[in-house]
Amino acid sequence: MSRTLRFTKMHGAGNDYVVLDGIRQELPSIPPLAARLCDRHFGIGADQLLVARPSRAADFRMEIYNADGSQVEMCGNGLRAFYKFLRDHGHTDADEISVETLGGVVHPGWAGPDRVRVEMGQPVLAPAKIPTTLGTGDGPILDVPLEIDGETLRVSSVSMGNPHAVVFVEDPDRADVGRLGPLIEHHSAFPNRANVAFVTPLGRDRIRQRTWERGVGETLACGSGACAAAVVAMLRGVVDEEVRVELRGGELEISWKGGDAPVIMTGPAAEVFTGEFPIPEE
Repeated sequence: MSRTLRFTKMHGAGNDYVVLDGIRQELPSIPPLAARLCDRHFGIGADQLLVARPSRAADFRMEIYNADGSQVEMCGNGLRAFYKFLRDHGHTDADEISVETLGGVVHPGWAGPDRVRVEMGQPVLAPAKIPTTLGTGDGPILDVPLEIDGETLRVSSVSMGNPHAVVFVEDPDRADVGRLGPLIEHHSAFPNRANVAFVTPLGRDRIRQRTWERGVGETLACGSGACAAAVVAMLRGVVDEEVRVELRGGELEISWKGGDAPVIMTGPAAEVFTGEFPIPEE
């Protein structure tokens, strides 16, 4: 016997998601199901699975599972898709809401048709809190040498509720993302693994980026990764406090005034289709 699970397929700048409504429907245990739903050959197909839940700490709670089934703390593009899902499916009509995640409470809001603005919170620069062993004290971790597969890379690191490594390269399109991405993700310098951004500045107001996402692989976009890359570029003094980040799936706008100010991300969110997926009865 099997039952069907209602789902919504969404994306934010090409970063795609299966969204489950755990507010209106009873859900089975998610961890053993996440990888199956995200599988692009035998499931629905997605970079990540998002689950909407009630929250006592915020208006809603968002659970995030990678395509490999691991649960993670934060997803910037997912937040935009999550807010659009809640708004389009009648859970809220508020222009801004609070969302509880494992990485903290964040605040997505309306930014125009199919566009969402997210207050991502302060970037975490202290290495112990990222976490990374690349430095000590309060940070920031900028251009620290890291031995990878016989070569030395200069790596920066910041957390946007989840750990990120940022590598500046001459041309992201020519970077060996498929080889270096997993090596950096699983390096012992990152005890919780890391998302990896390969970045080059194109001017004071624009950068280009490719992303290797922890537990997923290369993705067309990564919202928290774009925030991390922008923060690192700002700390290095190579861009201004408002930048556009060019990703393979589209563009995101990132702003940060520095210090204790929150990082603000604005970008697209879209629903692709809805459907039902058969799962065995528990």
